[in-house]
Amino acid sequence: MKRARRWVAGIAVLIATGSCIEPRPMVVAAIARPAPTAPTAPEAPPGNFLLRGSLSQGGMAIGTVPAGTVALTLDGMAVPIAPDGMFLIGFDRDAGPAATLDATRRDGTIVSGALTIAPRAWTISRLATLPKYPVPPADFDRLRPGEIAQINAARRVESGSTGWRQPLLWPATGRISTLFGSQRIYRNGEAGSYHSGIDVAVPAGTAVLAPADGVVILASDHPFLLEGNLLMIDHGMGLNSALMHLSRIVVTTGQAVRRGQVVAYSGATGRVTGAHLHWSLRWRGAKIDPLLVAGPMPGANRQ
Repeated sequence: MKRARRWVAGIAVLIATGSCIEPRPMVVAAIARPAPTAPTAPEAPPGNFLLRGSLSQGGMAIGTVPAGTVALTLDGMAVPIAPDGMFLIGFDRDAGPAATLDATRRDGTIVSGALTIAPRAWTISRLATLPKYPVPPADFDRLRPGEIAQINAARRVESGSTGWRQPLLWPATGRISTLFGSQRIYRNGEAGSYHSGIDVAVPAGTAVLAPADGVVILASDHPFLLEGNLLMIDHGMGLNSALMHLSRIVVTTGQAVRRGQVVAYSGATGRVTGAHLHWSLRWRGAKIDPLLVAGPMPGANRQ
């Protein structure tokens, strides 16, 4: 793993580089400026954001706010802060090249940190002779709105779990058959949706583990059109896991689960061509690459 020091608008950022980011400290030196609502507030001394993780598209980082911080935003969006000053941020697959953290202190001053978000190259497959995979229109129009409503309602649940602090565990181990962010371009240049998670090729009936402590926010009682049997776990601070195409779910909505606990078994339900586990991560709407968070697949080759 290499590390590179960059200077962005006079702010030093220590960045871990590589395809899979191990937790490494990154000190984001920041500049305090008076808050717009209190221009006469005394200038506070410069503070620092301490970040560990991946500042890249599909990446996620855990940080600590400067001393005295009472509120935090990322590009204007409020970010929760734990009592000990720790916080979590993530960057969507299509995130732009820069982001800004603003920490408001008790005295009204604001400490700003500029972040450089590294771009990534995605696997694009062009299938010029094939049409986009069809979904039966009648089933889709009748069933999909209700499924989407259940998923969105689950994502709004704030369980208070502290699982986000833990190293995330792969829910199953095997060959990675489809990478996060990959996309297919079909006949007439029609683009399919990019892959929002990781597919792990495992036989049906393989035990699926909770990636971290959390609370079950959705355990479908029937297969959804696309996701099949779907299990969602909230890990706190806006981070949640979705485990799809399951043959069986063995936990219930509202149940607290522990990291490494068996929560389901893999299968081939929903829109699939074979048995596998799809694992996706989201932070407050941003789609996160599990490979950057959980690290390389133990004892298996990547494809």
